[in-house]
Order: sequence, then structure tokens, then C-alpha cells
Amino acid sequence: MGVDVGDRAAVVWDESFLGYDLGGDHPLNPVRLDLTVRLAAALGVLDGVPLVVPEPAADVEIERVHDPSYLSAVQAAPMAGWDVGHGLGTADNPVFDRMHEAAALVVGGSLAAARAIAAGAKRAVNIAGGLHHAMRDHAAGFCVYNDCAVAISWLLDHGFDRIAYVDTDVHHGDGVQDAFYDDPRVLTVSVHQSPSSLWPGTGRPSELGGRGAEGTAVNLALPPGTRDPEWLRAFHAVVPSVLRAFRPQVLVTQCGVDTHREDPLADLALTVDGHRAIYRVLRSLAEEVSGGRWLALGGGGYELVRVVPRSWTHLLATVLDRDVDPAARLPADWVAHVAGRAPGWALPTTMSDDADVAFEPWGGDARSPLDAAVRDTRRAVFPLHGLDPDDPRD
Repeated sequence: MGVDVGDRAAVVWDESFLGYDLGGDHPLNPVRLDLTVRLAAALGVLDGVPLVVPEPAADVEIERVHDPSYLSAVQAAPMAGWDVGHGLGTADNPVFDRMHEAAALVVGGSLAAARAIAAGAKRAVNIAGGLHHAMRDHAAGFCVYNDCAVAISWLLDHGFDRIAYVDTDVHHGDGVQDAFYDDPRVLTVSVHQSPSSLWPGTGRPSELGGRGAEGTAVNLALPPGTRDPEWLRAFHAVVPSVLRAFRPQVLVTQCGVDTHREDPLADLALTVDGHRAIYRVLRSLAEEVSGGRWLALGGGGYELVRVVPRSWTHLLATVLDRDVDPAARLPADWVAHVAGRAPGWALPTTMSDDADVAFEPWGGDARSPLDAAVRDTRRAVFPLHGLDPDDPRD
């Protein structure tokens, strides 16, 4: 059951989230969530914070963005075996026991965060959420139900009519874009590795939104090898301007950390320091453009021990205005716990990768592949918002 958080930040968490377990050696291992919450607690980030315990989303809520026939397939899949269709039973999306219940709980967590925002909390976070690839009638990319889209849909029906979704996962936020492609009330912004070099192969600048919603899909596709300063240069050249033009009432963000240089599934080169910088700019943008209302979700991230716990502890700390010093050392009890769970796993010693995140603002040129990507996105979408794509001041 949820708790009344008033205007404080709401943190949604319960160990039952660990039941979303695709099994075996699947990259999306729930240990990353357990280690994140343990690290945040050990550093004092969660001291005195009443956790919002989620309940599974009702079918009618999930059906905001998914076909009833798909829900039936998910519910039947554990008894039906492997050949069940709808993207279920694949290597990416294996069938597992109580799959519907576990996926519905993730949706319930993001709904609890959305309800907290609607009830007056300025910020809310669900690190178990962010399953942005699930489509209306099929699973995709480790995602059974699209909690991001369900939460946005719920907010649209409960007092908000302009919502911006910003996705910083290494993979294109295709499922959320698809859910709202024709809806001018929702701006979807995805900053991701180029679809020419990474699944799902979508997210090009030319994807702009459907008829009547042109300009409400924004895609910034970055070349492999992009580092913190380059990523931040590109982000600042595109995202703040379109958010200011759109004027959302709520900022929803998917904060996947598979952009990290150690992530095994992709090819960007960010660091934990870069992730911390991203969260801080998202917080600032929420204060500027959406009255401080910020709903933060988790997402991808497959370096389970060295990266995800540190990066998402910084996310939790940023949401709670309890920013953690990058030089803070990893607590001994957390290190000992990891040693018991993952013996021999080499650990960093601090909450930093000792990376320099300073960047030079984009100046209108296209001398590098990254700057060309910025130019292409600005030229595709800025005129639709009344912005000059070639003026760095816009």
C-alpha cells in the first residue's frame, strides 16, 4: 500500500520487485536493484525516507497501452510453454513463472510514482521501472509491459495534459514513442546510440511524430564511442530547447545506465560521473520547465555490480536532494555483501570513475560525427517548435 508523501520526493521500492527475473544468465538480473538499494541505504541516502510499497497494476491499467489479448498471452505463457507468440519465449524475453504478476508489479510501481506526483509530490522515482521497449501487443528487449507508457497515460487522465518523456538509455525508447506517436500532448525525446549500430534499429531524426503531432517525437542518435563531454554537449544542444518550447507540466525520464563504457551490450563510453551529471541536469530542467515535477524511472544497465548500483544511487540521491560526493568511498559493509554475492568481482573504491565531464557547448558546426548528429536532429525538429536549427542560442 502506498503512503502519503505530501510534497516530498516519493521513492517506490519493495523487495518483491526482484521477482521480475528472466532467469539463468539473462543480462537483466534483478541483483542490480538489490545492490542499488543496499548501497543507497549504506550511504545514508534513504535515511528517514518512507518507501512507497507498490501493488500490482490492475489489468485495466495495463490495458491503457496494451491489447487485452496480449495480457491474456502473458498470463497463460508460463503454462503454455515456449511457443506462445507475442515476442514471448525468446532469448530476450523468456517465459518465467508468475511473469504477469511480476511485470504488473513493475507497472504498479510506476503508477504509484505517478499517483504521488498527482497528489502533490514534486518528485518520484521507481528504479525498477523503465521497461520502455514493450509494444502494444508484444514483448521486446527484456520488457513485458511498458510501465513508462502506462504511467504517462494515467497522468494524462489525472490532471495533466502536457507531458515530456526524456529517455537517456543507450537504446531507443521505441515503445514509448510508439505509444504516443500520434498524441500531441506527449513529447518523447530519446538520446541513444545510433540505430545503424545498435538494436532496435529505430530512433532516427526523421521520426518526428504522426499527423497532428509533428515535432513531438525527438530523436538524437549518437555515434559509438561517445564519451561524457560529447554526450552532454549533444544533450544540451537539443533537449533543453525543445523542453522549453513544449512547456510540459511533468517531466518523466527513463534513466538507463547501459550508456556506460563497461556495459556489455552497447558501445557508448559514459561513466558514473557522466550519469550523475545527467541526473543533475534533468533535475534542473524539471525545476525550470515543469514546476519541479519529475518522475524518474530506471531502465537498462547490465554491468550489474560496478556500474548500476553506483549510478542509480546517484539517481536516488539526486531525486532526494541528497547528492552524494563522487569521492565518497564505497561502504565496507556493502563491499563485504558484494564479495559474498559475487566473489572475485573487482570493485571500484569510490562513487566516481574519476572522469572529467566538462564539455564545450555546441557552436553550430558539424565537424565531427557527433556534431553532425546534433545538426541533423535540430534541422529535423526545431522548425516544428518555432526554433532556429542553425542558431546555437536556440
